[in-house]
Amino acid sequence: MLGQFMQLLDIGANLTHESFRHDLDAVLQRAHAQGVSRMMVTGASLDGSTHALALARAHPDTLFATAGVHPHHAIDYDDATDGHLRELALDPSVRAIGETGLDYNRNYSPQDVQLRVFERQLQIAVDARKPLFLHQRDAHKDFIALLRRYRDKVPAAVVHCFTDSGDALRDYLALDCHIGITGWICDERRGTHLRELVRGIPANRLMIETDAPYLLPRTVRPQPAHRRNEPMYLRHICEEIARDRGEPVEITAENSTATAEAFFGLPARDAPQQ
Repeated sequence: MLGQFMQLLDIGANLTHESFRHDLDAVLQRAHAQGVSRMMVTGASLDGSTHALALARAHPDTLFATAGVHPHHAIDYDDATDGHLRELALDPSVRAIGETGLDYNRNYSPQDVQLRVFERQLQIAVDARKPLFLHQRDAHKDFIALLRRYRDKVPAAVVHCFTDSGDALRDYLALDCHIGITGWICDERRGTHLRELVRGIPANRLMIETDAPYLLPRTVRPQPAHRRNEPMYLRHICEEIARDRGEPVEITAENSTATAEAFFGLPARDAPQQ
């Protein structure tokens, strides 16, 4: 089991979600009690990114933000959105550009619009010199082709909530991308392939995340009645990943936290003394 005082960093938590509005302070307290001392609040729309930054400012040294427009919302992206995102990107609490990318599974926005909006946000990352927080679902060919054009112009890129194939993983690693693993790995219906693939992710490219309030790990016992995922469950995901990688959980925790600190430009935080 993970030591009580190990520090974890959740690289993707949707804490702007309405389900957290009534008890966010308690959510953060429960996360801290499980060793999750810092969380990246995902921005997935202009309003969501603005809210994510507000939360980061309200909880300094605990919460940090990303700023971007998810492909689901690409249809709403215009020049004003681009300008506002560029302003947000300048704030030191905004540590990455995204969540941005392509999603051909739902196609809530037309694919040509998604591609255009993705490229505009890639350029924001280039201009702001900040890492990319990326989303891809059922769009790997177009996604990797566009990413290849920009990868050497940005400091780093993480493919968040990776659920894809071994071939896709190898493509991302060849581009020196980081990989974010969620509780999807705990899903015996859809995530069993990740249990083998996660062994092949270099320690300095692997980061962990909850994607709260989504993707509650199915192996958590007891399952909460509300079915809401929280950053506190990052500890459980870390333990599952360590088991799959065949390494002590302390090693998985230490490496993933150090990797996330380097990726987002955060200072290392010493574990509190017992």
